[in-house]
Amino acid sequence: MLNFFKQVQEVLIALANTFSWRDALDIILVAYLIYKLVGMLAHTRTGTLVKGIIVLAVAYAASTALQLKTIKFLIDYMFRYGLVVLVVVFQPELRSMLERVGRARFGRSLFTIRLDDQGSNSLLTAYDKVCSAAADMSRSMTGALIVFEKETPLTEIISTGSIIDAEISEELLENIFYKGSPLHDGAVVIRGDRITAAGCLLPVSHNTEISKEMGTRHRAGIGITEVTDAVSLIVSEENGFISIAQNGVIIRNLDKAGALRILERELMPKEKENDDKQRFSFKRLIK
Repeated sequence: MLNFFKQVQEVLIALANTFSWRDALDIILVAYLIYKLVGMLAHTRTGTLVKGIIVLAVAYAASTALQLKTIKFLIDYMFRYGLVVLVVVFQPELRSMLERVGRARFGRSLFTIRLDDQGSNSLLTAYDKVCSAAADMSRSMTGALIVFEKETPLTEIISTGSIIDAEISEELLENIFYKGSPLHDGAVVIRGDRITAAGCLLPVSHNTEISKEMGTRHRAGIGITEVTDAVSLIVSEENGFISIAQNGVIIRNLDKAGALRILERELMPKEKENDDKQRFSFKRLIK
């Protein structure tokens, strides 16, 4: 037993002598990349695919160890030609994942323009008007679908609708989604504090886990958030529920205040949020 511990100690000492800061940096970076990759795949159908690949890898290792030649041949054949098929089938998910990598925070600091207090107040006013209009349409059972552009440009989506380029107002939004309006079936795209377009067509989510109670409008609202970083607000025509979707996840049955809190949290510049938190803490400290 003592010899075993001595051997372990010698191995550890040898590793410590050859271990450098480059090795530590390499391990940290790989661990971070794996962690982010798992986080990206956790709530997508690609995550289920990865689980299946892991099961096949374990089965391949077991078949190699037990010398099960037929099973090993079949799994080897699947790995050899299946990757090409997977790239084609899961092209939307791969594209979405790469876009999310491009929207990482290290890129925001380089390419995001910081708004001043006046610009931030303008956004807050715009979001409040949107939520007020959503509350009115909820009471009148008027269906609505509003998409907020973030860092991923929605130029292709905007091109499918009619250009509006107008300031946000409750009356304009309610008129757009009025049942007699020619644009009420499409989506409104908001860029900053302006309505950019209306009557836009959105990609519909094919996620089988979405409740069957939600129709095409909700699936479109979820679908645009699966392929971009946009945030969508949906008002149900059947029950008047206000919902907000982001990253393929939907939060339902919100009131005006709840919807406004989510929009502020997800759409306001992070620098502004940090400044507000610091000011709030400072005020509490003074009190």
